[in-house]
Amino acid sequence: MTAERVAVETARRRTYWHTALSLAVLVVAVCLARRHWPVLETGAVRLAVADQGWLLVGATAAAAAWLCAALAQQGAVVERLPPGRLVAAQFAASAANHLLPAGLGAGAVNLRFLMRCGIPAGRAATAVAVKATAGGVARGALIVVLAVAFPGVLRIPHVPAGWAAVALAVVCVTVLPALRLLPRCRRALAAVRADVRAVHARPSRAAALWGGSLAFAALHALVLIAVTRAVALPLPPGRVALVYLAASTAAALLPTPGGLGSLDAALALTLASAGAPAAAAASAVLGYRLLTVWLPLVPGLVVLGILIRRKAL
Repeated sequence: MTAERVAVETARRRTYWHTALSLAVLVVAVCLARRHWPVLETGAVRLAVADQGWLLVGATAAAAAWLCAALAQQGAVVERLPPGRLVAAQFAASAANHLLPAGLGAGAVNLRFLMRCGIPAGRAATAVAVKATAGGVARGALIVVLAVAFPGVLRIPHVPAGWAAVALAVVCVTVLPALRLLPRCRRALAAVRADVRAVHARPSRAAALWGGSLAFAALHALVLIAVTRAVALPLPPGRVALVYLAASTAAALLPTPGGLGSLDAALALTLASAGAPAAAAASAVLGYRLLTVWLPLVPGLVVLGILIRRKAL
């Protein structure tokens, strides 16, 4: 069996596992929704009579987040990208991300877009990975700052020694084979380091990468803050932002499309643990999903189809 065939089979098995896990999480989410349907129904009614001004603020923040995503992607490459198509690609990527698990949709759209802009496949993949890494680091930095400003909001759960040992074993089994491959990947890693250094050698690109990543996470937190204000949820904005960042980070560990089910449960749980009533927490989660997923989903898919038809992807 050739190396290409092995790679294809490995990718296929990985896709099957991601799909199976996504379906399992979605089934659990549906079961939880049926079990807590009265709370969800009350939350939907409360959202219907929410403050429209604050909802407009949330919608504006959600739209601005796509501009920040485009800014961060531009900052991950040295070449200048076409601004209009770049923003359109981020809008389409957000829609594709809600159809495929673990961010595969957004990554695939951005990878294809960069390659269509003349960037080689290896460097395009590096740019996508750099953007994702910068987003994770920015999110972690915001969590640290807000956790210091609002102590006691986040509580680290106690992990039994048995589960800790299992987690350590899983990490070892996953990491050790990867360490064996490092000598074979030195050339690729050297190319990645060269691309990262080239980007950070230009202050404008570094500022776009890190500024866009920070602003993207902050704007999504602002969407949730605006929704909580719209439904009169009595929580300080900084605490809501911390709740969002922690919940979205935890939900990223489950590869569901766009965090569907996992992010909703994590947001509702963390809002409730922060002192929000159950119905108000459900309203906030529904409002956040409405502004960031359901309203832009169909237009995003339309833009995705147009970009594919015009061979921009």
